[in-house]
Parts: sequence; C-alpha cells; structure tokens
Amino acid sequence: MNVLPEREEYSKPHEECGVFGIYSPEGAVHPAFACYNGLLSLQHRGQESCGIAVNQDGVISYSKDMGLVTEAFCRETLEKLDGQIAVAHVRYSTAGGSVRENAQPLVMRYAKGTLAIAHNGNLTNASELKQEMQQMGCIFQTTIDSEVIAYVIARERLHCHSIEEAVVRTLDTIKGAYSLLVMSPQKLIAARDPHGFRPLCMGRIGEDTWVFASETCALDACGAEFVRDLEPGEIVMVGPDGMKTYKKGDPSKKALCIFEYIYFARTDSIIDGVSVYEARKNAGRLLAKESPVAADMVIGVPESGVDAAIGYSEESGIPFQKGIVRNSYIGRTFIKPTQEERARSVQLKLNAIAREVAGKRVIMLDDSIVRGTTSGRIVRMLREAGAKEVHVRISSPPFLWPCYYGTDIPSKEELIACQHSVDEICAMLGADSLAYLSLDALHHMIPGRKGFCDACFTGHYPAEIPDLTSYSKIDQYCMPIKRV
Repeated sequence: MNVLPEREEYSKPHEECGVFGIYSPEGAVHPAFACYNGLLSLQHRGQESCGIAVNQDGVISYSKDMGLVTEAFCRETLEKLDGQIAVAHVRYSTAGGSVRENAQPLVMRYAKGTLAIAHNGNLTNASELKQEMQQMGCIFQTTIDSEVIAYVIARERLHCHSIEEAVVRTLDTIKGAYSLLVMSPQKLIAARDPHGFRPLCMGRIGEDTWVFASETCALDACGAEFVRDLEPGEIVMVGPDGMKTYKKGDPSKKALCIFEYIYFARTDSIIDGVSVYEARKNAGRLLAKESPVAADMVIGVPESGVDAAIGYSEESGIPFQKGIVRNSYIGRTFIKPTQEERARSVQLKLNAIAREVAGKRVIMLDDSIVRGTTSGRIVRMLREAGAKEVHVRISSPPFLWPCYYGTDIPSKEELIACQHSVDEICAMLGADSLAYLSLDALHHMIPGRKGFCDACFTGHYPAEIPDLTSYSKIDQYCMPIKRV
C-alpha cells in the first residue's frame, strides 16, 4: 500500500472552511472576541489558516495568519479589532494553495468603498469568470474562489444602488456551492447557494445583535440563541434599517452535502433541523443490521467514528468500549522527515488502549475510506496492541466519484474503491472483514428528510460541474507571488 508523502489528513475527506459573522450596532458584544470563540468552535472545518475582519464606523481592519486560531490570535490583537460588525473564517484548502495570501476574510477596496468576504465552498464556474475578468484587466492576488466573488460584487455594485442588490445580482452570476458572508461599511450580508450545499445558520444575542455561522455549535460558543437555518438561495441583510431577506432558491433542488452528517460537522451541531449526533448513531445502527459480526467489543475511530460505534453497539448489543485515544494537541503540520516516521505518524494522533483490545474480537467503526492508508495503519496498530480480530465497518458508502463543490475528495484514480473490490480493500487493510454502509441505508440515516447531495457515492451531481479543461488555461495566471 502506498504511503502518502505529505499531509496525513489528506487520507480523509475535508470540507473547505467555516464562516462566522456578527452584527452588533450598539457595541453590546465585542465582535473580535465573539469571532474568536466562534472560530474555535469551527476549528474542525479548517486548520490551515484563519482570520477576522472588523468594521468600526466604516473602517475595516483585519488580522489573519496561517495555523490554528489559538496560534494566530492573542488578546492584544483581538482588543485592537474593535467595532460593530465582523466576519471571520477558518480554512482548509481545496481550491487554491495553502499560503498566507489565500487566508480569509478577503478584504478589498474598490470604487464604492471597502468589502470583507468570508466564503465556504467552491464555485464551478470560477475559472471562466476569472478568465473573463482578466481579459478586462483585473489582477488577481490570490488563487481562491472568494476573490472571484469579490470582483463580481464590486462590478455589480457600480451598476446598482446598494450592496445587497449587488450581492443578489452576483448570485445570479456565480455557480456552485457557497455559504457567504459579505461585510460592507454599514451592513452584514449572509447568503447560501440555491442548492444549500453548505450549511449556514443565524442566531441572536439580545435585541439587536445578529450572528451567522456555519454550524450551531459556534452560536452556542458566543452565547447566541439559535433562530433558524438560512434556506437554500436565501440572502439575509442586517444594517441600520433592520433586517431584509431575499429568496432565490427552489426548495425542490435542495442538496445539502450528506457528508456534513457523516464527518464534517461537529457532533453537537444541528444542521437544517437534524442532530449530527443522532444521524451518526443512526448510521451505526443501520450498519449493525446490514453487516453484523460476532465480536467482543465495538470501538470508534475518534471523533466521528465514535458516534457511529455507539449506534452499532446499541443495535447489536455488543459492548461499546473506548479502544482508541486521540491526541488533540497534535497540529496538522508536525514534522515527518522520513518515510518511517510518516508511516508511524498515525500513532502520534491515535493510539490503541492495549489492555482493552488485547485478545479481543474488535469491531472498528470509521466514517470513510479514501485511499486506505490511515485505515490500514489503524488496523495494524490494533493488531500490534493484541487484538485477536479486527472487523472494519464504515458509516458511509464507498467513495467512487470526485467532488466539485468544496469537499477535498480527490480524482477517481486516487480513490481506493474505484480500483479495488471490497474484499481486496479488506486484504489491503489487514482486516478480518470489511463492510460499508449501503446507499439505501444512507438515505434512511436521516428519517423523513430529503434533499441531499450524495454525488461522491453515486456520481449524480445535482448542479453543473466545472469544465475541467479550462483549469489549465487559467491556473498559470493565478499562481501566488512567493515572499522570500
């Protein structure tokens, strides 16, 4: 089995980022500290970079950097970022390189003033829009889709009377997946794409402070009361004249990414009215019905695999045990200079509790298998800890198709399920058995709910996908300038 020469996390799917925004006109809530707490709660959505932009009486200031939220911000920095409106962002790169220039929020000055933008998702027509604007003389400083959105908003604002009208017009131009926050000198605008691929919710603190976030756990972190999720295609504007909403979506086309429930979202979040924890437990219960096996214990790979393991245990009657411990203090960029160290790096993040698993028949629940490298190392780790048998159960179907909407699922050539049968993958992992959640069970994981994107499992894309041939034409003009 090939060992990845670079980031360990790449053997798991990743969502692009998380967004957070707050409007507190009377200064009842310090915006930067609220953003900081919100970003800490959204850290699981992106660990490469983070940033906060604050508007104080029409003047936008910002701070952003590579690394985790706790690494990028200190109290002194947050205290300087005072104002009435703020947007914030944590990033994992799926489109655009992992460099400081691509960190968000993106702040730009144009003829009508200043904008700050925080964006989660991928545009499927970003390449053609870049090409069009470059032909008009636009110079791009980043390689991220968010800059395309910013240019389109700036262009539209020159031909209309308000920033919210410019955003409405922009959403008629851009295509793909996005949860979007736009901060102008006086207003905060939140928007969700017409299919609702990416989650976005709103909350309230007191009478006049409004909060927007990718997940409800971020609302909890800053003391906001959940109000509701934004609907697909909905635009919400808060400003001096109060709140306005615009709706451009078609409810029948709703296609929230199903992987929010399988892996992306935090366990304590509620997305579009559905508990992430309950959805994951349901997946485990369904797996136990579909793929039972005699064993002594059920364990879960932290974190998302644990919830599914609890469901599997409840349905099967096999005791749930904590068989694997996660080291939460290992960052994404720890040094792995040699092949041997890379191969053992999983034990820096995950380690088996040998006294629990030794001599036991173990059922191991995990959320997904992309390339199989990490899963294989975990199975081997359990074997080395003395496990008698290791049966792997995956709480999602096999990945067979790439994602074009902002999820870091690679090309078909890199997906292990595209190249090998279940039995072959089982042998490669070194497991005694392997079973995935079926597509039918996946659609029963969230009872009574419809409108999900499962294209990575089925190849049925609910929205247009990009013209991949255009990427190579434009990328040569979009490389970031390196600072030495």
